[in-house]
Amino acid sequence: MTEPDTLARLRSATPQLWLNPQRTHMPAGTSLALDTTLRLADMQAAQDRFTRFAPLLAALFPELAASNGRIESELLLVPAMQQALGLKPEMGRLWVKADHSLPVAGSIKARGGFHEVLEHAERLALQNGLISPDGDYRVLAQPAAQALFARHQVAVGSTGNLGLAIGVMAAALGFRAVVHMSTDAKAWKKERLRQRGVQVVEHSGDYERAVDAGRELALADPLCHFVDDERSLSLFLGYSAAALHLRTQLQEQGVLVDAAHPLLVYLPCGVGGAPAGIAWGLHELLGEHVHCFFAEPVQSPCFLAHLLSPEGSHRSVYDYGLTNRTEADGLAVPRASLLAAQVMRPLLDGVFTVEDDTLFTHLALLQETQGLRIEPSAAAGFSGPGFLQSGALACPGANHVVWTTGGSLVPDAQYQGFLQRALMQKPRGQ
Repeated sequence: MTEPDTLARLRSATPQLWLNPQRTHMPAGTSLALDTTLRLADMQAAQDRFTRFAPLLAALFPELAASNGRIESELLLVPAMQQALGLKPEMGRLWVKADHSLPVAGSIKARGGFHEVLEHAERLALQNGLISPDGDYRVLAQPAAQALFARHQVAVGSTGNLGLAIGVMAAALGFRAVVHMSTDAKAWKKERLRQRGVQVVEHSGDYERAVDAGRELALADPLCHFVDDERSLSLFLGYSAAALHLRTQLQEQGVLVDAAHPLLVYLPCGVGGAPAGIAWGLHELLGEHVHCFFAEPVQSPCFLAHLLSPEGSHRSVYDYGLTNRTEADGLAVPRASLLAAQVMRPLLDGVFTVEDDTLFTHLALLQETQGLRIEPSAAAGFSGPGFLQSGALACPGANHVVWTTGGSLVPDAQYQGFLQRALMQKPRGQ
């Protein structure tokens, strides 16, 4: 497909697969020289931080007691879903990386969001002599630490899931937690935050307006740490640590990653930090035979819009006549993260776009075939293997991993509404 054809389909909100002409084949362990150089050691440092905090997290959150404070999700083989999608055996095998079931926050945002709050708490505690790097971090639940954190605010701008992750973790540690959200963000997510003692500030306009407003207010408060979804290296590295556990899971399942067994990973994309962190981590660990694709709604393809824009520009979906309106609320972002785009330009294999109706169809199919409960944005990745079915990466040895990014905390009434919508549109096909 030529670039004019791609742009025409982008502007007309028509589903498509775009393959990245700048993709380079880097061996594992290749560090990227960006504004800030990224190395494998940075990813490992994020994982080490999660490990240090695990005893404290197990004490703070009952749902983490069984895992001893470890925040991880299963890697599930889903043959019934593969059959329902019409993916032939010669395509290889279909898996789900089940971040929709991550404990406490119920979404992929538990990775980066928790990491940044924990890093900030660790920095403050070390500066004030409350902990040592090799000490017992459970002391941070004691009154001295709580009094310190209570003097500080943690704020974020979010469409929902990142706000849930940041707000829940910050409040649990004793910070004054503030989440800036657009007025059209899901009501149940706002209510869940308020129930946790988090202040929710609503702003007219979209995600970008909420982030800008939150950033501006935070600058006026020297005791406020603003979690910047568009620019944060801490968020990025927290997400990247997922690659370490996925590598272990693949090894445990006997899954090889080489030329005869390519690993294809499909990641829903909003502003881009979460999928970029994971994709970079996988390339850093597993090398050139990992192929990552971002999934975006047809009305909110901010990453594709950026990659198709002239060099040096930072265009939004509005510049292409799109509405940025989608039921995949976590993906309703008008402009991509420049950090994520810079990292992904040589590593990303492609981007595909999906209609909202398809999201609901695949959401219902996953429930029907595998009993897995996800939200619409988490269903975006299931269109990826179909786009590639006749391509060069379709082979019996391939393994396709769809990353389901959220859904386990969706209220029953809301989830039943998702299934009802899928049922109503079923005659249109998949």
